[in-house]
Amino acid sequence: MVSSRKSKASPKPSKRIAVALSGGLDSVVLLDIVCQAQQKNKSNTKTLSEVPVEIWAFHIHHGLQKGADQWLLFCEKLASKYKIHFDFRLLHLADSKVAGNVEARARAGRYEALTDLCVEHGINDLLLAHHQNDQAETVLLQLLRGAGVAGLSGMGANKELAVTEDQVAKIHLRRPLLDQSRADLQTYAKQHRLKWIEDPSNQDIRYRRNALRKHIIPGLEKIQPDAIANLARSAQLMADTQTLLDRLARQDGEAILQESGLNLKFLLNLAKQDLPAANNLMRYWLKLNDLAMPSRERLQSWWSDLSRVKADSRLEWQHDESTIRLWRGQLRVTPQVVNPEEGGSWVFRPIPARSKAPGIAVEWLADSQKRGGVEFRARQGSEKFQLKPGTPRKTLKNLFQEGAVAPWLRQAPLLYIDGELIAVAGLGLSYPHLQASGKRVLPEWVQNPVK
Repeated sequence: MVSSRKSKASPKPSKRIAVALSGGLDSVVLLDIVCQAQQKNKSNTKTLSEVPVEIWAFHIHHGLQKGADQWLLFCEKLASKYKIHFDFRLLHLADSKVAGNVEARARAGRYEALTDLCVEHGINDLLLAHHQNDQAETVLLQLLRGAGVAGLSGMGANKELAVTEDQVAKIHLRRPLLDQSRADLQTYAKQHRLKWIEDPSNQDIRYRRNALRKHIIPGLEKIQPDAIANLARSAQLMADTQTLLDRLARQDGEAILQESGLNLKFLLNLAKQDLPAANNLMRYWLKLNDLAMPSRERLQSWWSDLSRVKADSRLEWQHDESTIRLWRGQLRVTPQVVNPEEGGSWVFRPIPARSKAPGIAVEWLADSQKRGGVEFRARQGSEKFQLKPGTPRKTLKNLFQEGAVAPWLRQAPLLYIDGELIAVAGLGLSYPHLQASGKRVLPEWVQNPVK
């Protein structure tokens, strides 16, 4: 992803919100509503103590349409017209070798890019322009794929985006136009003389959503004039039902839901007593891990596997670009394992002078780097390591076992300095090589994201 031509944030304290701006009717209307509301609030503000609102417009350039460059320029000029901040991301999705359909990858990439922009600019509220028609289309698409309550809940009006662990503030995704129809937005745009861009791909009925929009929904409206509003209302009712199901899952999972995974013994007991409750708990656990809901067939296949496996056995399922593993009587969601030789790098983070945390001497590291003595190696199987003071050197196999490190994480990258093993990813640093004073750094293995 590439970003440029970004505005400079105001140095004054402010609450920052962002509008995802594609340049189409929906997002242009949303941006106008937000900016008009800001101007109205400024004129009505009675005290100077209130923190001002700083508005940003974020554009995602997919590179999939010929006119994409012009859309970027249009959005940038629109932000300039409203005198708000602007930034964008360029996605690379044209590689046909990448698995999955382009539409799904574009959607996933768009949310990832928007999250990155929010983190970079300190945005706490991200506004999307999804409206009532979008909700109705989503419900119909979920019906066609045989979705359950979670799928039929459609898009939520509010949601927390997943962010990194070191991100202090949460990012809230908001859809303020879900109770407005597209006709309502068109009326608003006409009244306020707004201009927008029409995406030609919206006419391509090879995409299921477009086919529903062009052929199915107009037919439903002839049969039932309030079809769109009713479908959106059904989504809200399903969302309420899902809230109750989540509450039930937490109650049923009191002894099953554990910090590291699901207790297999208690989960199987629940499945024997009440399979629908166990299915509900399994889906709730997947949602907690930000994974897609499994099909009914896949869920049945999982129960079949679990009914035959022993508690001390190993089991692996691939699901939604993650791996679900059984280990030590627990089901755990783990990321896909990347080859250590290709999947990351060692970095050396400076330790503050006042900190008492031990680390590797900067002078020694620098001298070794000049001699070419810093090496990154993959584990071979015979390495020994002293992890704690007053303990003997032990094999990495023993240390991994003592530390309850899962088997799929034991092919760890190693850091050598002047031929000596200094650090093992996921395990720690060699105690004899640490010092607690002077200029020092902390070696850390940084994993590349799975693409």
